Order: sequence, then C-alpha cells, then structure tokens
Amino acid sequence: MNFTPDYTNLEKAARNIEAPRFPLYEHLINHGIMETISGKQFCGLIGGNFEDKKEFFRHYTAFYREYGYDTVSFECCIGGVMPGGGLLQGHGMPPAIETRDDFNKYPWNEIEPAYFAMASEQFKALGEVMPEGMKAVGGVGNGIFECAQEIIGYENLCYMLADDEELFADVFRKIGETNLSIWKRFLQEFGDMYCVCRFGDDLGYRTSTMLPPDIIRKCVLPAYQNIINEVHAHEKPFLLHSCGCIFDVMEDIIAIGIDAKHSNEDAIAPFPVWVEKYGDRIGNFGGIDTDCVCRLSEPEMQEYIHEVVAKSTGRGGFAFGSGNSIPDYVPVEGFLNMNRIVRECRGEKI
Repeated sequence: MNFTPDYTNLEKAARNIEAPRFPLYEHLINHGIMETISGKQFCGLIGGNFEDKKEFFRHYTAFYREYGYDTVSFECCIGGVMPGGGLLQGHGMPPAIETRDDFNKYPWNEIEPAYFAMASEQFKALGEVMPEGMKAVGGVGNGIFECAQEIIGYENLCYMLADDEELFADVFRKIGETNLSIWKRFLQEFGDMYCVCRFGDDLGYRTSTMLPPDIIRKCVLPAYQNIINEVHAHEKPFLLHSCGCIFDVMEDIIAIGIDAKHSNEDAIAPFPVWVEKYGDRIGNFGGIDTDCVCRLSEPEMQEYIHEVVAKSTGRGGFAFGSGNSIPDYVPVEGFLNMNRIVRECRGEKI
C-alpha cells in the first residue's frame, strides 16, 4: 500500500482549483464489488455493534486507499427513516401525504431523531478509523426532491403539483426545513471528518428536468441554498450530485452557491462539455460514462480516458471517476481497468 492519500487534492478540486494530483472520485462503489476485489468479506459488519462497524470501515477505507483515492465517499440517507417512506425506490405504495390533512398530521419532528439514531454510530466509527491523510466526502444523503419522492412518489407529486400547488410547495418547504436541521447537527457533530459535503438529488432524466424548471427554482433551490449556506458557514465546499439533463437550471444552481457538480452521461453530454460550460465557475466531477465502464475494452477505455483527461486538464478543478457510480452490475475488470488507466495518467506506476 504505497499510495499516500492527501484529501486536500479533492478539496481543491471541489473549490475549482486544479490540484497537484487530480483526484479519483466515486459517488459510491458497490460493497459486493469491493469484497470481490479485496477478497475480504466485511460488508455485513456495518449492521453489527460499534466494534463491528469500526472493522467495516477499516476495510472500507483501506479499499479506497489501496486504489488511489484521497478521500472516502460515505453518506447516510434521510429517506430510510422518513415515516411512510419507500416510494423513491418502490412502486404501488400509497403516498404518506395526499391531502392538507395528511400534511398537517405527518410526524415531521420524528425524522431528525430517527436519522441520528440510525446514523450517528456509523459516522463515529468511520471517524475513529479514518486513515492518515484522508477525509470523507458526503454526509447527509438524499436531497430535497428525493425526500419528497420518498414519501409521496414522483407520479403522485406531479398530480399534487397540478391539483394543489400550494400543498406541493409546503411539502418542499417543510422537507427543506427538516433537512436543514439535520445538516446543522451533522456539521456540528461530524463535520470535522468531512472535507467536502454533498447530497444526491437527481433533478433530471435524459432529455429534460423531472419537474418544470420554474418549479425547481421556486420549490427546490431555496432549500438547497439554505443547506449550502450552512455548509459554507463551516468552511466546507458543497458538491451536488444530480443525474440527468439539467442544463435549464444549471445557471440557477450555480447562482445559489454550489462549488462542484457530479454526474455525466454521454447521451446527454460527455464530461468535457460540462467542463467547457462550467469549468470557469465550479469544479466538475465525473469523466467516463458508467455504461462505458461496463462495455469498453481496455484499449478503448484507455483512448476514452486519455481524451477526457486531456480536455479537462487546465480547465479548473476536476476529479475523475465514473459519470454516475459503480453499481453491482459493473464488471470488476471494467472498474479495475478504469482505475489503473486514470492512475497511470497521473504518473503512478501500477
């Protein structure tokens, strides 16, 4: 394990400063893939007691260090503790809020204590075993739109927007207030171990935003701004992960103060397009479309990555990795090829 991590490389990239060594970054790496590559079975430990959790994070952070990452990506998501949740990933479930009466009766005050009952021990365990030179990226997972979908569902949100726009706006306002309260406590208790804060909120799909741009500006971005302001008050940069074609609201997103943005899909725009459009104002994280990590041969991937790195260098802060994440269907060989090629691009001998 000859690699020496330096989290300031990733922090610089997030602040749109070209780092001495451009960092690797993944929004997440599937735990099963980590086990397969490392040859160690450790993922089940996250559900154990505090010592089990510490052992999980020893392996987890060692993997990131072994494969050339200056930081470790880790977040605990709000959605899992929202009463009546499950609609972000599930289908056919009744929404927790359909009417004004549902909204008034919804147990908003239960979310913050439930979140920290679920997450605090994990954050503490990670902090106790963090390798020297590393810090974490992430924090409180799920953005405002994702939390609304978690308890109402996307289709039901669209109906609500059409039928009762005032209720729709109040749902987003209340989620924003609840999430801000969680972020404030998180930053006070665990902020020191994080060099970059982020949440994921997929505002778009392949051709457009999921909600009308004016509704995103009115109902979603004000809540973003409050959280970003709190992150900045703790002197940390904020990274937004959002999939989809969100060009219609990117100027508005930049205006509320994000420091960096992650996620790219070639069918929407290859990574160098994001760098060219926004690299003078924000850091850009991503690089190779996850589909290409799955499909490309090693020579094809090498050509692809060399081109992206060449077009991104000298255009502000950037961090390289998949355009989305490394889910369980990514071939191990594809991930390892990508990782090796990027590290060779920055002068490492693998």
